[in-house]
Amino acid sequence: MVLKVFFPTCCSSAESGILIGRWISEQNSAVILAVVHFPFIPGQVKQYLSQVQQVTKIKVSVLGSWSNSKQEKEESLSKFLEDLGTIFVHEPWIQISKERDSKFWSCSTLQKESNSSKEEEIILIYYDQRKVMLSQLHPPVDTTTDHKADDASKLAAMFDTVANSKILFMTDRYDDGPIKLTHWQSDGVEASIIVELLKQASSNCMIKERVLVTLEFVNKVQEMLKFWPLSFLWSKLSTCEQLGHRLQHLQIISSRKKAQNQTQLMRKANIFVSLLVDVALGILLMSWLYRKNRIGQLADTLIPVADHVAKELQDLLQWLMGAPAGLKMNRALDQVLGRFFLYHIHLWISYIHLMSPFIEMILWYVGLSTCLGLTVALCILSDIIALLTFHIYCFYVYGARLYCLKVYGLSSLWRLFRGKKWNVLRQRVDSCTYDLDQLFIGTLLFTILLFLLPTTALYYLVFTLLRLLVVVVQGLIHLLVDLIDSLPLYSIILRLCRSYRLAAGVKFRVLEQMHGKPLRLLMQINPLSYGSVVRTYSLPTYSCYPKDSWTSLCKKLFLGELIYPWKHKGEKQD
Repeated sequence: MVLKVFFPTCCSSAESGILIGRWISEQNSAVILAVVHFPFIPGQVKQYLSQVQQVTKIKVSVLGSWSNSKQEKEESLSKFLEDLGTIFVHEPWIQISKERDSKFWSCSTLQKESNSSKEEEIILIYYDQRKVMLSQLHPPVDTTTDHKADDASKLAAMFDTVANSKILFMTDRYDDGPIKLTHWQSDGVEASIIVELLKQASSNCMIKERVLVTLEFVNKVQEMLKFWPLSFLWSKLSTCEQLGHRLQHLQIISSRKKAQNQTQLMRKANIFVSLLVDVALGILLMSWLYRKNRIGQLADTLIPVADHVAKELQDLLQWLMGAPAGLKMNRALDQVLGRFFLYHIHLWISYIHLMSPFIEMILWYVGLSTCLGLTVALCILSDIIALLTFHIYCFYVYGARLYCLKVYGLSSLWRLFRGKKWNVLRQRVDSCTYDLDQLFIGTLLFTILLFLLPTTALYYLVFTLLRLLVVVVQGLIHLLVDLIDSLPLYSIILRLCRSYRLAAGVKFRVLEQMHGKPLRLLMQINPLSYGSVVRTYSLPTYSCYPKDSWTSLCKKLFLGELIYPWKHKGEKQD
């Protein structure tokens, strides 16, 4: 069986000593973690390894010896390193030596039973210890074949061994302890000044008290919003939904509960970066709005735009009250519906002009809310569009209700002609016997509804198209909001700057291959693709729009059922 030895590249120039690491018997492989070089006391080494094993829960032991002939002049050192195998009992005892004037290394195993070196097929695999420790190995997407899943489990064992041995890497060569180690942090423990500053800031009692007071205030606000009518407004306005979503994010990143695994830690980091970028974009938008009196320009533009929309609607209704596209409409019903909708437009124009003196002040205060984030500003824009097009929504509701009433009336009268009726209790169509008067009245009603249906259907079609146009605009805004909320910015930046942190697998490159010498490979990390990063770490978003299928949507439009821009409780989705 082939023996695989994972050797860290940082130990290639280490002084002679002993190799410590983990032996994985199921895979017949050894993962070298560090080199302990001279002088050392074997009892202290064993005690140190037992302490490391208690903390990491990984069986770390002495696996063999390491000889660097470039730095050692005594030939008896190799014999001494072989004799260490009698003190540190391990089967097999791995001997790796770096020859003086050659680029090839020699690697052999010593069997304790025969007490002789045994030359067997050995593969020496170099790996970057820092990258392997910091990276997170993701399971393969395609696990249909058994060998891919088996290879992934083998790699996971190796990655977990290095990642869980962090305490071993906290001892460098400058420590005053009796053991001198060589590993990726042997020249000094790597630290980040940003992390240290954050630790100092988190230890400040005043900051902790401010955070606790803010969280208590947030909890009180959420308790108040559970009562009617605040709960109704909170569930219908997209701005309130987005604020609630961001409040949940604040609770997650401010929680004292420690992340249990790497996935939860990445989720917290993604939420924090998403919130930070959102607020930064919102502040930039606010600075742009309050510069050069853009709020006043927007307020001066809003009233003429509303008047223009109302004028176009009046022209559309005047066209419908005539002979639209040469169609012969019911004159009386056409005039009634046209005047009814024209009166609503008149009321709407009066309301807009009544509010015109206060619009600039309202927009000024609304602009301040953009400091809460760009997504909040987009949700406010969606709500403003909904308020400015409320008359279109009313027209759509009136037309849909009237059309739906006639469609269901015609379907009921059609069942009457066939001698059937709808059984409400059993929810099915049953046979029924009708007398002559019922058939006569049903025929009259059916005729009236059938001849009035084209006029009603035309109004319903026009206002439904207008309503769908508004819903599409609001849907595009909410798609942008969902994109900002769900985009894992931290993971994408990590993939861009430190791609090895998100590992999808590994690849091996042949360094040297010579007969009689171990095959030397270099293990390199394959990063996740950007699409896999987005799919794996995308954040959950709230969805205020119902996810109807196209079949269900067309059925609702044909039957005249209302299409709400929010999801109702208990509503069944196809």
